[in-house]
Amino acid sequence: MNLDRLDASYPSKRALITGGASGLGLATAELLAARGWRLGLLDRDTGRLAAAAAALRARGSPLCEGYSVDTTDEATVKAAIDGFAARSGGLDFAMNSAGVAVAGGMLETPAADWDWIMNINVLGVAHCCRAELPHMIASGGGLIINVASAASFACGGEMSSYNASKAAVVALSETLYQEFADQQVHVVAAMPGFFRTRLMDHARAPASAAGFAQKMMQASNLEADAVALEIVARAAAGATHVVLPGRYRWLWRFKRLSPRGYLRWMLWLRRRHARHATMRRSGG
Repeated sequence: MNLDRLDASYPSKRALITGGASGLGLATAELLAARGWRLGLLDRDTGRLAAAAAALRARGSPLCEGYSVDTTDEATVKAAIDGFAARSGGLDFAMNSAGVAVAGGMLETPAADWDWIMNINVLGVAHCCRAELPHMIASGGGLIINVASAASFACGGEMSSYNASKAAVVALSETLYQEFADQQVHVVAAMPGFFRTRLMDHARAPASAAGFAQKMMQASNLEADAVALEIVARAAAGATHVVLPGRYRWLWRFKRLSPRGYLRWMLWLRRRHARHATMRRSGG
């Protein structure tokens, strides 16, 4: 799996990445920098952003600029994206990967946490798409990858706000795919499962839920660079939904074919987990 098709489709090589200072965003930027792409990175972490931009220029990017941006601020997002497009002469590729996590039961998750995650994970992506699309249309086409999550369809318990926010990103991506296909802008929803990332560093979650998520991430054999390569290569090849790794593709197909059967299976797993937890606490 390689990115030759991406380079061939967009020879001007102009890419913008949100959440570009770490995790999946940075891993994607590293892949593109090594292939001579010009890069604009948006991130809130000013220190990491400066270090990432310098490292990417050393890696081979002829232009790499960092923009300290809160993606919930539409005006600031537009100014940063317009500025990068002006410097690079247009825009061919965007990955919108900035996001946060909230975990906990429905009744224990406050409204403020719902506002926080929806503003970043949903409105933040929408603001970026609204700013990116005009530049891609003017350039004759482009590729937008919106990073959702396998949580968008797996819908596990104790993750209602996160699941809902990522499902919204998938719905947004599917809608934009239809609206802008005739302008040669291809929009993709990426739905990775657990992989090693900094997502939980700033999560709002009870200690038990945060600890479980961290454990799942560390147990994964997926690193961000492998996830980035598969997502970008499959998107460049024409995929509309990128689900990985393979076991999550099985879950995605299961739910699409039998939604009720899937939910009953998930409920069975949840009850079994609760029984085992009770037995461990009682020493049984």
